Amino acid sequence: MAAMSEIEQLVGTLKRQLKRQGLTYRDVAAALKISEASVKRTFSSGHFTVERVVEIAKLAGLSLAELAQQAAAEAPRLRVLTERQERELVSDPKLLLVAVGALNHWSLTDMVSVYRLSEAECVRRLVRLDRLRLIDLMPNNRIRIVVARDFDWLPGGPIQQYFLKHGQADFLASRFGGAKDALAFAHGMLSESSVVEIQAELRKLRRRFADLHERDLALPMAMRRGTGLLLALREWEPPGFAALRRTDKAK
Repeated sequence: MAAMSEIEQLVGTLKRQLKRQGLTYRDVAAALKISEASVKRTFSSGHFTVERVVEIAKLAGLSLAELAQQAAAEAPRLRVLTERQERELVSDPKLLLVAVGALNHWSLTDMVSVYRLSEAECVRRLVRLDRLRLIDLMPNNRIRIVVARDFDWLPGGPIQQYFLKHGQADFLASRFGGAKDALAFAHGMLSESSVVEIQAELRKLRRRFADLHERDLALPMAMRRGTGLLLALREWEPPGFAALRRTDKAK
């Protein structure tokens, strides 16, 4: 079933690429020297040979690898997990490790070579992620992601609580003095409408971060580094300021 879904996604992406190039079924038929009816029938049935996909993708200006990458980027993905999915993820450090590796498009071989995980341990976690509907585990242990790279944590949910307990302090325990580091803080008096605008900008930045992650997947592993970006916004006053506020009695 997963394989059919993958083919359908590939064909859908191929159709969209042809449309973007202004190419019709008639153009495809002429380029392949077959009838237009045959082209329509092929797209309708989804019965493509690899050679035929390569030919049509080339007509749209894409290699097979580029088409597959585009199809993966366009696939609909989960934006929010259930509480049960989040809870199970953080219940097992190795499961969470494999999940993060999968989200970063690491293969089973990548994970086993970098971390102290046996192949059997890694496969067991991949099977659990498949059952949780967070990935599709394909033949030969290939991984297809079904969760958005920048999915939203449940407010106060298991993942957020896990990060607050195990990740936040470690992330912030840095001087942020490196050439590639950045630390900035802004404070001001904003209206509700301005806060909404800032929230929208933060969402855009998260999407941009995810887009750059997807783009850089084409680079060798040695050219990429695990990078964290922490975004936070809340109504806040420094404790020292709050301590100096006048009380009702003082007024």
